[in-house]
Amino acid sequence: MEANMSVEEVVSQIAELVQKEGQPLGKKQVKKSNPELMKNALYYFPNWEDAMKKASDRNLQ
Repeated sequence: MEANMSVEEVVSQIAELVQKEGQPLGKKQVKKSNPELMKNALYYFPNWEDAMKKASDRNLQ
């Protein structure tokens, strides 16, 4: 499996989606609506929850 996004792009897109939705994103929801983002997130992070945590940490800065 290869990533076609950088880790910063992945985190940025997740953070934008969270802000737009106003709530944490479920793995199934993202896998269905944005499979490319999910694939790239799982390339860089061991699981979706870790990717979400990194994105939420970014939003707090």
